[in-house]
Amino acid sequence: MFKRLLIVIVLAGVAMLAGPASAEDDNGITGMVAKAIEDGTINLSFRYRFEFVDDDGFSEDAYANTLKSRLTFAPQLTEDWGVLVEFDDVRQLGADRSYNDTRNGRTNRPAVFDPEGTDLNQALVRYTGFENTALTLGRQRINRGTQRFIGGVGWRQNEQTYDSFSAGYASEGGFKAFYSYVFQVNRIFGPDSGTPPEDLNSDTHLLDASYKFNELFNLSGYAYLVDLDTDAFSNWTTGIRADGKTTVGDDVKLSYVAEYAYQEDYENNPVSYDADYYLVQGGVGFSVVDFAVGYEVLGSNNEAGSAFRTPLATLHKFQGWADRFAGVSGSGSYAGLSGSGIEDFYISAAADFLSGRFTLVYHDFEAETGGGSWGEEWDASAAWKFGKHYGLLVKLASYDADDFPANEADVLKFWAQLTANF
Repeated sequence: MFKRLLIVIVLAGVAMLAGPASAEDDNGITGMVAKAIEDGTINLSFRYRFEFVDDDGFSEDAYANTLKSRLTFAPQLTEDWGVLVEFDDVRQLGADRSYNDTRNGRTNRPAVFDPEGTDLNQALVRYTGFENTALTLGRQRINRGTQRFIGGVGWRQNEQTYDSFSAGYASEGGFKAFYSYVFQVNRIFGPDSGTPPEDLNSDTHLLDASYKFNELFNLSGYAYLVDLDTDAFSNWTTGIRADGKTTVGDDVKLSYVAEYAYQEDYENNPVSYDADYYLVQGGVGFSVVDFAVGYEVLGSNNEAGSAFRTPLATLHKFQGWADRFAGVSGSGSYAGLSGSGIEDFYISAAADFLSGRFTLVYHDFEAETGGGSWGEEWDASAAWKFGKHYGLLVKLASYDADDFPANEADVLKFWAQLTANF
């Protein structure tokens, strides 16, 4: 129903703007549509990925060969009005479907959250007639900040998008503000129905703002009122973040991040709780290599269901690429740690050489309350770009469980990915 509604909205916008064309005009609507297409863009992209998962908690390994094809069409109707329609198609290559995609019933193998299907990824109308402001209605991509709380989970083949109305403002003086009302979340588990659900009904408000004083000091704040029909995901989160960077000498760059957030239950969440979030990170960069060290805490009050949760985040970016703490639901509430929270101490290094970008990350995980080691993880990646259109990524995650979870299952994941964008 939502897909049909969004398509109707987009087509109605085209018709409304084309309507005033004079009947005597030989081109008429046809001319306006032709000009909109000429002034707009059409993009086609492909992403092939091989993913291997060796999880000690399963008797079989997972092997996934998937291809995502994306078509994006963005005609420019007028100087102030534009529309965008984007379709994604995800296919399993080969006959052997040796992984659990949450829809195929292969529960004896580890999960790879890339189910097959063709989906309307985006369908929106955008108005930019007000100074420094963009208004957007429809199915859209929403990535806020680092995506720690609100993101599109772009790593997965089926992206998470939002049916919403959004307003964004950006002044020339460094002030930015954003608001969105979200009435449905289209998750990575779709487009077919199943468990976990492919989408969530929503009555969610997202608000954030930032001001960049200079390169050394950027201050931002946010208030995210997340109300989802999976009640345990619902939460009210407010926070503040400061970050910046500076150059020392000719080749040395220093950077920092400091962030705090407070969260409590919201609307129909069955658990009454409150929890804190902390992040401190420092970095130093040289001509060819960058280093960073950080400490991130998602707190808890040591009761079931009381941990800080991030159900709309791009979870793969945080707490290790093995996704050990994301959970099959994608709630970010750490089902096995719901009364303990989590502390993540990490060190990363990234370097440019051999025409590529190489990254190495180490994580040490601890329970935030109650004690206990939740394991450690090594992550490594290498990425290359070939000309304007092609890319190659090789990536590895090795997680050593220690005391988490009860079966102490270690996990090894490997990816090889090819991309083409036109």
